[in-house]
Amino acid sequence: MAQTIAHGGGLIAARRRYPDAPTPWIDLSTGINPVSYPLPALPAEVFTRLPEPELTAQLEAAAARAYGARDPAMVVAAPGTESLIHLLPRVLPAKRVAVVGPTFEEHEAAWTHAGAAVRAIAAPAEAGDAELVVLCNPNNPDGRRYGRSELADIRAWLIVDEAFADMDGESLVPVLPDDGALVLRSFGKTYGLGGVRLGFAVAPKPVADRIRAATGPWCVSGPAVHIGTLALADPAWREAAAGRLAADAARLDALLARASCDVVGGTRLFRLASHPQAEAVAERLGRAGILVRRFAARRDWLRFGIPGTAAAWQRLEAALQPC
Repeated sequence: MAQTIAHGGGLIAARRRYPDAPTPWIDLSTGINPVSYPLPALPAEVFTRLPEPELTAQLEAAAARAYGARDPAMVVAAPGTESLIHLLPRVLPAKRVAVVGPTFEEHEAAWTHAGAAVRAIAAPAEAGDAELVVLCNPNNPDGRRYGRSELADIRAWLIVDEAFADMDGESLVPVLPDDGALVLRSFGKTYGLGGVRLGFAVAPKPVADRIRAATGPWCVSGPAVHIGTLALADPAWREAAAGRLAADAARLDALLARASCDVVGGTRLFRLASHPQAEAVAERLGRAGILVRRFAARRDWLRFGIPGTAAAWQRLEAALQPC
């Protein structure tokens, strides 16, 4: 049986664990924008009709413009990047895979499940004889970033998960080579709409065509197509969100420092902090109705998302004071 991987979220389980916690719960365990893109009024046909392929093509064209892809045919929409992570071993089979970590654990799980020999490495330069290298840029959970020149030195097939690149980092998409590299982009994190389940692969057209064939028709829901097309065509909202999140990340850094937490990395959507009694801190926050991300392999780490309201900031500051 496959081992369950811990992720952020899980408010139902948190409510069971801390039944006396105040409400509403504040979920800081995910790296999702706490101020979401304003949802438009959705026409009934996005629910009642199968998504038209022309509308999905419009969505992919909007993503190509937003991400800087030179050809919309290189962009494939999917029901979240998670689905693409588990699809890629079928599209790009490899026997020797290196994953730059510690990072989002689903990457290693997907390739291991496909039968590949997966090796965890600390840096791309350690890829050795790997046929395929996977890395997150910026990395989750520590925010490590790699410049395009560093990625150009990788000789294996390269998969770059840019789930947090809308707000941080230098994207590979505008200079994606004609062969040997693929980029994953997340919609829900940037736009605060994780439940929409929308993500994209950007790849050389022959690979994009194989991914599109493997996902099949209608893999992205009508509401996701409609919302994604509108949001991706709104750069002003995205720029304003990036500015707000930069200020909020700095504010969170200061709050964590006052609570004796050492901020060791992150992006504008989350901060990674170290504390010698991290488990006790997480327990205190849980009893205060605040959920943060713990790490089984690093008991001294906690990941904090960005609070989205004045009330959330006040509750977090109050709960951290005894630390």
